[in-house]
Amino acid sequence: MKMIDLEPKLVWQCFDEITRVPRPTHHLEKMKEFLVGWADKHGITVRTDEVGNVMMSKPATPGHENAPTIILQGHQDMVAEKRGDKVHDFLTDPITTIVDGDWVKADGTTLGADNGLGCASAMAVLLDDSIVHGPIECLFTVDEEQGLIGANGLQPGFVEGSILLNLDSEEHGSLVIGCAGGKVTICKLPYSKEDAADGYSYYKVHLNHFKGGHSGMEINLGRGNANQQLCRFLWENFEKYSLQLSTIDGGGLANAIPREAWAIVGIPAGREKEFEQDVVKFSDMIHAEFLLAEGSDFTFTATKTGAPEKQIDRPTALRLISTIFACPNGVQGMSNAVEGLVETSCNLASLKMSDNEITVTLHQRSSVDSRRDEIADRVKALFEMIGATVGFDDAYVGWSPNPDSKVLHVAEESFETLFGRKPKVEALHAGLECGLFLEKMPGLDMISFGPTLKDIHSPNEKANIPSVQEYWKFLCDILRRLA
Repeated sequence: MKMIDLEPKLVWQCFDEITRVPRPTHHLEKMKEFLVGWADKHGITVRTDEVGNVMMSKPATPGHENAPTIILQGHQDMVAEKRGDKVHDFLTDPITTIVDGDWVKADGTTLGADNGLGCASAMAVLLDDSIVHGPIECLFTVDEEQGLIGANGLQPGFVEGSILLNLDSEEHGSLVIGCAGGKVTICKLPYSKEDAADGYSYYKVHLNHFKGGHSGMEINLGRGNANQQLCRFLWENFEKYSLQLSTIDGGGLANAIPREAWAIVGIPAGREKEFEQDVVKFSDMIHAEFLLAEGSDFTFTATKTGAPEKQIDRPTALRLISTIFACPNGVQGMSNAVEGLVETSCNLASLKMSDNEITVTLHQRSSVDSRRDEIADRVKALFEMIGATVGFDDAYVGWSPNPDSKVLHVAEESFETLFGRKPKVEALHAGLECGLFLEKMPGLDMISFGPTLKDIHSPNEKANIPSVQEYWKFLCDILRRLA
């Protein structure tokens, strides 16, 4: 079966159109062009703003003109992650989708259901004249995944609704009423190049196929961080083998738990067998440690490679490896206000080299802004001690829960009537645009919900088909009740 044949057809057909448009974060020119062209094709009123947000509107169903205006909101961009062996250019290539039982997934890349299905749902509402609703505004924001640029740049009057339905949550049956704020920390460490040492054998040490995932929603699952575990091995063996470090690379996006990291290292010739045995021992150890969180499919290997011409000066290599190994990573504190909610976390997201410096990127999140800043400052203090220059980027505020929200009560009643069970009402340890919307439009009444998505921000991302069917009924019923 093809995705376009699934129910609800309008939603999946709109999502199919979206998957054909390249739309990685910070590269949304084609997506903006698509949305404006799509609206013109269907005779839908559309306008854009200076940062690239797109707004489409639809009049109320006759007789419901006096109902409050509802904003349906999703973000245009997707996280661009792929398997190491997958040939795919996110700037030019469409996403290849696969229907697998109750799930839709992609072929070796992120699916982009985060937040393509939210955008597709809003588009389907614009097309479906069988839905009873008040005035509708559909807001498609830019660059949510890094910097929340669309929400930050939203100008007064671009949308005028009083109720906002954020369609960017990943668990059907959950009504989200709050989220964490976040900040990205960027550390730049200069290094000198040295000639590769004589009398050394060189290996590519490679940790691959950790599950990765969303650095907010899945930070509490105890998954391995490829960057930190690689540096753990290098630190443990640095002095034992007088280790030489030529290259190091790991992770990718700030909001994705790193699945893969590798390094080119040198060890004294004649000690290859001993080194390879230590690699096997370390592999066995982390497989035992991470079995429940990661399964057994990940790999830790060392493969012989040619000697490089240059390598990182050894004092800097040791400072870098030691600092990555010691760096805060994972859950840093649980909420005292909401049982079971991660309050504060840090994701050691990426290690990247250029000709003269190594850049380490981390993402801190917290439902308490001062704790977010504390963890970021701890990271800054740690990296400044080894000579790095540290700066901050993409800071965003959290969204404080409002349990007395009118739209929340409408949604709770709708869900229980439709499905015979109560929805879960919760706050998330993830960044949503709602906090910024509330800053710009005080008094806005909001909730966030969506269908069930798994393993977002990773090539294993998939969308649950039955949950999309229920989610669509739920969205349509909320619109009817609010009308």
